[in-house]
Amino acid sequence: MWRRRAEPGRLAGDWGERLVRRYLRLRGYRIVAENYRCPCGEVDLIARRGRVLCFVEVKARRGRARGSPFEAVTRVKRRRLCRAAAHYLAGRPKPPVCRFDVAAVEVEPASGRVRVRYLPAAFTEDDT
Repeated sequence: MWRRRAEPGRLAGDWGERLVRRYLRLRGYRIVAENYRCPCGEVDLIARRGRVLCFVEVKARRGRARGSPFEAVTRVKRRRLCRAAAHYLAGRPKPPVCRFDVAAVEVEPASGRVRVRYLPAAFTEDDT
């Protein structure tokens, strides 16, 4: 049986998401869902800490050739995340606080050093 090879970008994304899951767990977050997909879009991670439910977009980059990972979360992407979050919340008890966070996983090409930067409340629905 033939299997389709994973694309390098997808592999980097999966690796970045694993690092961010660990990063969040070490900081007291509980991962509620991973790669939540719906007709509206996808949310990489949904995490909860206390009364706050976080919809997390993860961006992994090797070097700065393609710009900052935070810059990659465009208005269109933010809009899709908000719609996917609304889809996730439909039919569930709404948590007291919802937040949209962005996690950047950056690899320094020369040294191979990995850094996770986390931006809580990176944007709101009003920003889309």
